[in-house]
Amino acid sequence: MEGDKGQIISGGYGDILVRQKSDSDLEIGELLVAESKDEKILLQVHDIYYGSQISQLNLEKISGYNLEEDNSSSFINNNLRNYKLAKVKALINLKNKTVKSSKNLPGFFSTVRSVKEEDLNFLSDTKNKLLLGNLRSGTKTLNLPVYLDGEKVLSHHVLITGTTGRGKSVLMKNLIWNVTQENYGSILVFDPHDEYYGRKGPGLKDFPDKEKVVYYSSKDIPTGQRSLKLNIKLLRPDHFDFLNLSGPQKQAMYLYYKRFKKEWISKIFLEDLTSDLVNEMTLAVLKRRIGLILDIDSDGDKIYCSGIFDETSGSTVITDIVNLLESGKTVIVDTSNFSGSVELLIASMIATEVFNKYKRHNTTGELITKPVVNIVLEEAPRVIGKDVLEQGTNIFSSIAREGRKFKIGLSAITQLPSLIPKEVLANLNTKIILGTEMNSERQAIIESASQDLSTDGRNIASLDKGEAIISSNFARLPLPVAIPYFDEEIKKNQKKSEKNSFSGVKLG
Repeated sequence: MEGDKGQIISGGYGDILVRQKSDSDLEIGELLVAESKDEKILLQVHDIYYGSQISQLNLEKISGYNLEEDNSSSFINNNLRNYKLAKVKALINLKNKTVKSSKNLPGFFSTVRSVKEEDLNFLSDTKNKLLLGNLRSGTKTLNLPVYLDGEKVLSHHVLITGTTGRGKSVLMKNLIWNVTQENYGSILVFDPHDEYYGRKGPGLKDFPDKEKVVYYSSKDIPTGQRSLKLNIKLLRPDHFDFLNLSGPQKQAMYLYYKRFKKEWISKIFLEDLTSDLVNEMTLAVLKRRIGLILDIDSDGDKIYCSGIFDETSGSTVITDIVNLLESGKTVIVDTSNFSGSVELLIASMIATEVFNKYKRHNTTGELITKPVVNIVLEEAPRVIGKDVLEQGTNIFSSIAREGRKFKIGLSAITQLPSLIPKEVLANLNTKIILGTEMNSERQAIIESASQDLSTDGRNIASLDKGEAIISSNFARLPLPVAIPYFDEEIKKNQKKSEKNSFSGVKLG
């Protein structure tokens, strides 16, 4: 039949064998449909290989004649003798408008055809729409936007993983832009590469409603944006949980905090408790480590602050950021000017305040009125990796475990998901998977995915730049998508804004 791409000839559940039609060309990851009288079964190709009615020995012999004698052998009905076979798996069953997990096999000798947009219209039917891209079948992009419930996705944590250069940052920019134009959520981005705001090119600075995006930086602050300065009195010992401090060093910090409250940082440099409960060597090491991180020095009578941490200014910055997030804004914190330790300290301070504030809202019953807050973490294993968590919990591991109860989620970005403990990976309920060549990393993703991706190793390895597979608790199937180019999306939005502005002008 015209439009058919192959026919089912054998196999079993999850490993159905399809003979490809000679004028077709099936691809890894391609979506197919097998139809019966009252339902459709959506299938996906996960392997392709050659088939032939001629024995291997004779194929080698024929190839030898062709190569060595330059004598192209031909056969009667060659397309019937030599062909391609594809292994496919059933994803879902579609009956009328009902979507169900597939638990049966298509009919023997059923034909399969390419998927059409109208087969999967339900992918655009959701509330709190978070646009992920357009549905992709192999290398073909369909004119079908794929949405998930953004409030659920963002509060139940997201993993974005893929090899360098496969489009993680472009994807994240698209997601941030999309959430910023909706009302159900807000985004907090810690940006170690200063790439999301867009100082040197397209970015969130180009968002039409300038009030919706707030940018904090410590260098060359753009007009209308804000200075990143933090008062040392805002610091607490738990903000340093991500550091590999010894037990005595942690005890010394908490002793100073208990005795001096908000003045504890300055007192570590100015008040000697070594004759009391703190070992002299412990205090010396603690002074050195905190001094290096906070860029603080002392002459014995006074401390001197040289970095973004200060004694007199920056007392309201964290409160301001939390208030912005509560009002549905996107907040980008430029941390590109800092060492890794300073960046993580800043992130820990802000994330802790967001978490504690939303926990209070939950106690008072106000949480239902607040937007979801999603915290974007680049190089996520630095704070939720196995090595870090072996030293103890921190605010980010706490959010990964229980943040969804308080409408706070993480977007963890990494090319090395295997460094994140399995129990944490399992809590990242939506996984956006870009091209990943390393088998160990693919296995970590496959083992923690929301759907069965056990046959998708080749598919994941073959994903090109801008191609992704989305496995989510809030999707009925693993979703292959094509990620839009961010620059092009900005141009489209700018044209829409110009058109809307023009249409609102009355002439005459």
